[in-house]
Amino acid sequence: MLLGPSRGTPGGSGGGTRQLATKEKSRQIHPTVQLPSVDEKGQLKHRCGTPLIQHILSEFRAGHLKAGAAYRELGLSRSRFYELYNDYLTAGLQRDQRWAPRSSGGNHAKPWPVQVRALLRERLSSRPSSSYSFAASEVLRKYQFKLDRAQVRRWAIQNRLAHPSRVSHPPVAVRRWQRSRIGELWQLDASPHPFFPRSRRAFPMLNLIDDCSRLFTGSKLYHREVLLAYYDLLSEAFSAYGLPLILYVDFHSFFFTSTPEALTTLGRALHFYGVTFRYAPTPQAKGKVERQHQFWQNRLPAYFAAENITTLEAANSHIRELRLHHNLQELHREIKMTPHQAWDLALKQNRSALRPKPNCPWWPFVWSLRTSVRVSPQGYVPIATQSVRLEAPPGSRVVLCHHPSGHHSILAHHPKPNTQPVILFSDLPT
Repeated sequence: MLLGPSRGTPGGSGGGTRQLATKEKSRQIHPTVQLPSVDEKGQLKHRCGTPLIQHILSEFRAGHLKAGAAYRELGLSRSRFYELYNDYLTAGLQRDQRWAPRSSGGNHAKPWPVQVRALLRERLSSRPSSSYSFAASEVLRKYQFKLDRAQVRRWAIQNRLAHPSRVSHPPVAVRRWQRSRIGELWQLDASPHPFFPRSRRAFPMLNLIDDCSRLFTGSKLYHREVLLAYYDLLSEAFSAYGLPLILYVDFHSFFFTSTPEALTTLGRALHFYGVTFRYAPTPQAKGKVERQHQFWQNRLPAYFAAENITTLEAANSHIRELRLHHNLQELHREIKMTPHQAWDLALKQNRSALRPKPNCPWWPFVWSLRTSVRVSPQGYVPIATQSVRLEAPPGSRVVLCHHPSGHHSILAHHPKPNTQPVILFSDLPT
């Protein structure tokens, strides 16, 4: 059995046990973390005799002692205890006669830079506070200093900045399906959330993710979930990464119409360039983009509070930097690489269904809100609060285009394949 303090000794009443309990309590800075006292030496072989170590490991091997009790008795972390136990088993039949613990090598890690510790303190003490993984991501993005989530957590515990314990969920039993080629299917969705500090208004965030590589191809906040918001997000993503084959969406009215074989306005714009809608039967079916919403909702409120960001314009410029950093630097737990590495690997292996952005003169007009208007008898067409004179017959109909950027154009007719646009007016920057 495990050697430990006796319950009572001749001439005493268990005072040694109470003293030991008091000492153990003073050494704890967190319920799950225990640090050695300053008078203890770091190496196990200098703290404990080899026979005691062999006895504890033998009792653990025989099932008479649980792992938690064993590594606490030796004053080791769980991972170091199992390293020691593996070394003990490797010694074979002669382990109890010849085996002795080796030095662990000690802690040769360099102290963290001052600016890294300052950033961690700022991020973990904000309200709301950043998650440990996001704090580690910010350290890498700002100072190119790599930390693991567990390192940040331990530092937070030691500096009394730890988060309350969260309920752990059981792992998913079945791995989710994924496409084998990038660009085969992108998942698209919107979700409202109060992202800004001291504001209860929920702004919609539109997210777009490649199903194969998990690359974030688009993430942006908008004042409202309107058609122009989708035009803006999709045109930017298609320009940057190319056109996918399928957009995986839900049954929102922007995507689905109850009329058989009819397309919504957004559906017609996508069909112009050969992009197809596919509908998810349940929210769980498009779990990748749903988890992307959770990713941003866990990170952005704390980030905006720490950086004092209160406007959409400032927020979206930071979101773009965070999105690119995530794609390039953050390891995805399921695919065991960064999204950018998965994207590049698919390209290298010729697993791509993407098509480049077409050199089409209709491009800026397809991604605009178009309405048919009549030219006045004097030859004018109203645009917002002003009127524009056109070289068009009075009473004829023209197409007014409202672009996501806030600019306007007037065309002679709606977009048609294999034709050229006749532009009667445009204030788009050249």
